Amino acid sequence: MSDILVDHFGRLHNYVRISVTERCNLGCQYCNPGRVEKAVEGNPLTFDEIERIVRVLAEMGVTKVRLTGGEPLIRPNLEELVARLRAISGIERVGLTTNGLLLAPKVQKLRDAGLTDLNVSLDSLIPERYSRITGGGDVSKVLHALAAGFKAGFEILKLNMVLMKGVNDDEIESFLQLTQKYPLHVRFIEYMPMGHDINGWEAGYMPLDGILERCVKAGFSLEAGPDSGRTTDEPTEKAADSGPAHYFRIQGAAGQFGLIHPVSQHFCNSCNRLRITANGHVKPCLFWNEELYIRPYIAQSELLKQLFLRALEAKPGQHIMMDQPGSKPPLKATMRLMSQIGG
Repeated sequence: MSDILVDHFGRLHNYVRISVTERCNLGCQYCNPGRVEKAVEGNPLTFDEIERIVRVLAEMGVTKVRLTGGEPLIRPNLEELVARLRAISGIERVGLTTNGLLLAPKVQKLRDAGLTDLNVSLDSLIPERYSRITGGGDVSKVLHALAAGFKAGFEILKLNMVLMKGVNDDEIESFLQLTQKYPLHVRFIEYMPMGHDINGWEAGYMPLDGILERCVKAGFSLEAGPDSGRTTDEPTEKAADSGPAHYFRIQGAAGQFGLIHPVSQHFCNSCNRLRITANGHVKPCLFWNEELYIRPYIAQSELLKQLFLRALEAKPGQHIMMDQPGSKPPLKATMRLMSQIGG
């Protein structure tokens, strides 16, 4: 099929991340500084428009959709959208990334609607620190939401922890301990420069290379992955849909932890995703400023397919955030806030 989403570099794109809103109920410093709870986003894509987009993308080989924001649970009746997307032929998985504050009372409906994957952002387990990082969030609500997620039938939940030097890097061991007790996939993510003002980013950035050493110093033993022949400091077997994380497991743990290196060890050569903003722009690369506005053409399937293919033509082989060690990322690649992209 000529309209399968394969770019110039041979990368098959079978995954789309769709932001359903730019609004958020938190003000995390790296994502939504200033707590833009009532962001001026115009009219976000309607559920009908999102369904139409995904139907076209499914015809082009997309099998996985993730709903993001902002905070996607701000959108009322999100479970309706989940059900509509799961009903589309070819769509095998529908995921959600949330800060968790609104999740607990909604998670069962989302699960019943067909939600397959659930990621929760959590950057600190310390109440006062979590509140400071997020601009007033209550970590107890997030922890309650995790318990509700397991109760709703999710066998595995993913926790996304953005590691920031001098802010929360002293909690690495505490997050690792969570994987010992619960079937969580804790993913440590490098702090990324986003938005107009990236001054001071390097002060908070730290590579993830030292986490394995921290495991050893804390007395954790890493066990080999499922395939024989691995050593204990190698990641567990990487599933086809596991995304950019390299996973490790503490011996005897119920869960595992992953390292995501968007800055120091980019994974561009295996990138399989497109992003669509809440107001209808296709963003081929998270760290690239080029976008294509598709909203006026959503009702025209064949034209929409051509626009997606055109967007792929503009996708670079890799981002240029760290072309040279220690180099500063180019501003032209990071103009949008993370909350405006959807991560």
